[in-house]
Amino acid sequence: MITRYNSTKRLTSLLTANGFAFLSGLVPKNRSGGVREQTADVLDQIDTFLAEAGTDKSRIVVANIWLKDIGSFDEMNAAWDAWVPEGAAPARATVESRLAAPDILVEIQVQALL
Repeated sequence: MITRYNSTKRLTSLLTANGFAFLSGLVPKNRSGGVREQTADVLDQIDTFLAEAGTDKSRIVVANIWLKDIGSFDEMNAAWDAWVPEGAAPARATVESRLAAPDILVEIQVQALL
């Protein structure tokens, strides 16, 4: 069974199926800060969506991260490292990419076990 949360014509923010929670790529709601602040904003959103699905960040199995500038890798990691539970780091990829708007510095997508 597939359950969709926060669906629009274009995408579903959160989808659960076959024991997994799949999140769409999330961008910061508050884009006024630097990459560390924007990353923290997105991670807060991830916590909220995972809770809605009945899971949490300790059950994330894979994360994909897109940065506007790979030179901000350390800043993003400062927020990420403070957020990921000890011993629960997921498989992860981080790449530089042109994002949907000039003021978006980071986008993150995760998949977690329910």
